[in-house]
Amino acid sequence: MQFNYIFIIILGLKALFHPFYISLTEIRYNPTDQSLEIAQKIFWDDLETALGEKFNTKVDFLNPKNKADLEKMVQVYLLEKNEIKVNGQKASLTYLGYEIEEEAAWFYLEATGVPVPKKVEIKNDVLISNFESQQNIINFYVEKSPKSLILYKDNERGELNF
Repeated sequence: MQFNYIFIIILGLKALFHPFYISLTEIRYNPTDQSLEIAQKIFWDDLETALGEKFNTKVDFLNPKNKADLEKMVQVYLLEKNEIKVNGQKASLTYLGYEIEEEAAWFYLEATGVPVPKKVEIKNDVLISNFESQQNIINFYVEKSPKSLILYKDNERGELNF
């Protein structure tokens, strides 16, 4: 009987502390520059896992052996995992850099020469092949109010209409 109680307590604690996998992407349309300003918040330890698997190497965001190599891996990965079409035209994304913020990091991208969005198609499969329960939240701002998507395994693409 005591074994059952111990098992239930252990199972409850495991469920309570089970990790969650989520990223947040904020996309803002800048009408003055006709650009998309993109900030993507990703847990850096999860991204270390994904980059390590993709590039078959050990990755350490806090103490990189070679910062330029790490930047290149991040650039290749993020540009591969993100795609945005505005009014049917694929936006050309440029990787700008990143900064660490406690357990997560902000990664910055942009696209220039973008017309005022009427219809936006977004693909974001960051970490989805590495973590079964990964969810990627997208907030797209045109003016002040965002429209949002949640993308996940078998649903890596979404569409927004303005």
